Amino acid sequence: MSVVGFDIGNENCVISVVKQRGIDVLLNDESKRETPSVVCFAEKQRFLGSAGAASAMMNIKSTISQVKRLMGRKHADPDVQKELEMLPVETSEGPDGGILVHLKYLKETHTFTPVQILAMLLAHLKILTEKDLEMSVSDCVIGVPSYFSDLQRRAYLDAARIAGLRPLRLIHDCTATALGYGIYKADFPGTGPTYVAFVDIGHCDTQVSIAAFEPGKMKILSHAFDSNLGGRDFDEVLFSHFAAQFKEQYSIDVYSNVKACIRLRAACEKLKKVLSANHEAALNIECLMDEKDVKGFIKREEYEKLASGLLEKICVPCHKALVDARLNAERIHSVELVGSGSRIPAIARLLTSQFRREPSRTLNASECVARGCALQCAMLSPVFRVREYEVLDLNPFSIGFSSDDGPITAVSNGILFPKGQLIPSIKILTFHRSSLFHLEAFYADPNELPPGTSPKISCFTADAARRDKTTKRHVPVSENIYGGMTKAEISEAREKELLLAQQDRAVERTKEKKNSLESYIYEMRNKLFGTYRSFASEQEREGISRSLQETEEWLYEDGDDETEAAYSEKLEDIKKLVDPIENRYRDEAARVQATRDLLKCIADHRMSASSFLPQDKESIINECNKAEQWLRENLQQQDSLPKDNDPIIWSNDIISKAEDLKLLCQQVLGSKGSSTTPEDKGRDKPDASIHP
Repeated sequence: MSVVGFDIGNENCVISVVKQRGIDVLLNDESKRETPSVVCFAEKQRFLGSAGAASAMMNIKSTISQVKRLMGRKHADPDVQKELEMLPVETSEGPDGGILVHLKYLKETHTFTPVQILAMLLAHLKILTEKDLEMSVSDCVIGVPSYFSDLQRRAYLDAARIAGLRPLRLIHDCTATALGYGIYKADFPGTGPTYVAFVDIGHCDTQVSIAAFEPGKMKILSHAFDSNLGGRDFDEVLFSHFAAQFKEQYSIDVYSNVKACIRLRAACEKLKKVLSANHEAALNIECLMDEKDVKGFIKREEYEKLASGLLEKICVPCHKALVDARLNAERIHSVELVGSGSRIPAIARLLTSQFRREPSRTLNASECVARGCALQCAMLSPVFRVREYEVLDLNPFSIGFSSDDGPITAVSNGILFPKGQLIPSIKILTFHRSSLFHLEAFYADPNELPPGTSPKISCFTADAARRDKTTKRHVPVSENIYGGMTKAEISEAREKELLLAQQDRAVERTKEKKNSLESYIYEMRNKLFGTYRSFASEQEREGISRSLQETEEWLYEDGDDETEAAYSEKLEDIKKLVDPIENRYRDEAARVQATRDLLKCIADHRMSASSFLPQDKESIINECNKAEQWLRENLQQQDSLPKDNDPIIWSNDIISKAEDLKLLCQQVLGSKGSSTTPEDKGRDKPDASIHP
């Protein structure tokens, strides 16, 4: 049994499994560790992952990516509107204020939610995992950003259930990275905790976490983040620069062409990687738009100047993580820089000044998150237990309450009211069994709660903490849980996903049958005038050639878009013509081998007959002579017959003759009461004294 961890990134996904021998990152169908987070709807089927990325340019308006940024969010959210502007698909606002994605599929416009899109991607990852492990997979742990709200987490869990998975829990990306990092470390000193800062500059966000490691133990001290600062923002700096340059130099507006935007962004991402190792880089794109080839050039210093505003923003979550962990930079033992942002030298220099030490860039973010997710899954699995590590997520949180004077904020040591009054005896506790939040508030004296206060939860952004077992009186708290899917809605969405998967499989089977027919046509055309030439008559060759030509023309004209049954029928029709020729060809070699086997059988029986009684010996020799005579006569007739005729004697006839000879010899020996058979050759001879 294996346990599985998924890192669902904004751009790529990674699968990791815990096995008895260790932790493995699985490869996809292209033997790559990362699978693109892309779902593409073609005319008749979906393309997921790598296939979706390969088909995206041909189905631009029916390809959805970066769905992670849309999970559990409202369509009217300004940040969501910015995300939707970057996507080529059509969207609208749903009845509940959520996001609806409209995609062309099966000649109709279908509507999907981001949860359903993510479920498709997870189902694809599930198939990849089961194919690699050769077993069914259900239990898993999925990585999520630390800034995800409760609604976003519920959306992830719903997507996993639609995909047929059973998520044991969600784990923060930085927590998973720290777990994947620490599980391999055996050199933590026993004198005190080792503090490690993890800076994950991903494709669309920046997360910073401080972890304390001790032998056999890990504790997360703080999480900080900027949910709108990632590697793609640094790509966008280059995109804007070259878009303006090309408008002036070539008189083309890249923003007006969706395909041109996609190609330029992809080129800018590659350019960023080149600038990481070189002081200057050139950009060349053929036929970007309006049949114009474009060229550009930029130096690293110029690029860093253009991105100076983004670089300054990275310091904010780093400083907040240190403050929340109640540590200064000098107490940090190591800084691990992961994610796509680790390629930019300016970021490494910035973090060096922030943490007073040079960051290490040895970790692959996606792989480390996936490994940590798999480890967490192992901890929760009844079969696999990793007891050496204790995982605890602590996050400063702000949960809104309402009162007559304004919002009430929960802080780490009590509740802060609008007028600045702090009531330390009230404690806010959150704890997670499915990574969802539950709140309890306690107080010693009801009079401590200000008049007019109605403690209602309006949002969740807290992480998990240990439960305080101190017995106190409860403050009445009502949870306004909104969003998420009901069991009926999940069941309905799962049925829809199964129908879509069934359609994908049907289309794939049709493609395979079509490819089989096409391959068979080319293969038979070559063999007909090569390998099979002497085994087919002129009339047969002409008939088969005509049938192959007609089928090929049909395949590329009327039969280009047919059903699986139509391709199967055409293939069977050709095989009916070719099978007699193939049988003659194959039987010639089989007939030679069968002849050898029969002659050997005759020789063996003749040799063994010398050890039998005279009457038995004579009977066996006679049977052998008859078989040899039958074989000689038939082979003489066969040799005089052209190869393009059906054989007079088939290999199966010779095999049957050998079996008959063995059976007759056994019957002769059995009828005479002899216990010795040809297979007893070399054993003790029978005692002649027992015969009369």
